[in-house]
Formats: sequence, C-alpha cells, structure tokens
Amino acid sequence: MRSKKEILEIMEIFRRENPNPQCELNFHNPYTLLVAVMLSAQSTDKGVNKATEALFKIADTPQKMLDLGEEKLKSYIKTIGLFNNKAKNIILMSRQLIDDFGGEVPADRDVLTRLAGVGRKTANVVMNVWYHQPTLAIDTHVMRIAHRLDFSHGKTPLEIENDLIKVLPTDMVINTNHWLVLFGRYTCKAQKPLCDQCPIYDYCHSKDKLKV
Repeated sequence: MRSKKEILEIMEIFRRENPNPQCELNFHNPYTLLVAVMLSAQSTDKGVNKATEALFKIADTPQKMLDLGEEKLKSYIKTIGLFNNKAKNIILMSRQLIDDFGGEVPADRDVLTRLAGVGRKTANVVMNVWYHQPTLAIDTHVMRIAHRLDFSHGKTPLEIENDLIKVLPTDMVINTNHWLVLFGRYTCKAQKPLCDQCPIYDYCHSKDKLKV
C-alpha cells in the first residue's frame, strides 16, 4: 500500500486541479438527490439525469412520488437498469420518509441506511453532497482507482473507505469521492486510460500505464 505521504501528495494534485468538484447528478433538494443516487446504481449519471428531468418536474417530494405511484414511476425510469426494483424501493422509501420522518430526509447516515433501497454508499453521497459531511462513498470508480493507485488493498467498499479515512484529513475527505469518480470517469478510464492527460502520471505504477 502506498505511503500516507504519497497519498496526500496525489490528493493535493487533485485538489489543485479541481478545488470545488461537484456531483454530476441533477437534483434540487435532499429528496431528489436521494432518489437520483438510488437510480444511479449500475447506471450512468447521464442516463439518470435524462430520466429524472421529467420525473422531478412532477414528483420531487415523497408525497408527490407516492401520488405518482409505482407503475407510473416505472414509465419515467424504464431506460435505467434494474428499474423495476428501483421503482419499488423508491416508493417504499418515500412511504418511510412520510411515516417516520415527516417527509424529510434525515441527516444521519445510519438512519438513512434503514430506508428501503438505501445502502451505505447512497447514504454517504447524500450526507456528503447535501449535508456537507466528510463522508466517503465507494462506488466502482473509486474502488478501481483506489486499487490502481495502491491507496488500499481492501476487498470491500467499507475496507477501502476505512483505509482512506485513516490517512486523509477531513478537508480532503469531503471531496475525495468526487475527485476519484471524475478522475476515473474522464481520465483514468477503465477501458482506455488517457495517460497523456493524467495529472498524477509520475505517481502511477500500473502495468497498463502508457508511455507519454
């Protein structure tokens, strides 16, 4: 595993390159963020944004989503992978928010993970993006980049999350998910990494690193 010193040097480069990274999902309140993140599992942000553009115009609160109903919800998100199961969970989650939290999205990760269809990654994103808490969501991009850069040898998202939390200061943790996701999405692509555009090229020891 890479030294703490080098990890911090790499993250400092990401911060210098993009001091204020943003979530690429479209949302306008904590509920629409929660729904968007739930929909994004095994789907692209671009695909989710396309589907939610129309959906959030008519269903941007738990009650409006319940009024829409599961079958109509499916018609809006049918282009998204696993839409049947996601629609079911979104309706169940919306009911829980109304019954247990007065329709509000709780600002507590542990409570969020008790909602239907909400895992630790989704809860971490909501806590980070909306409530500005130093949580770290580990998705496929972050896991791949963390392994590629030797930040962690963890085999599970939680192991990788814990490894990174141990070495990163709070002011870095809050943006780390965005930095690594954007880096994996646009530069260090899984199929064809753009090594000639990589800001941390000199730190990379991957076998498929291209000579530039």
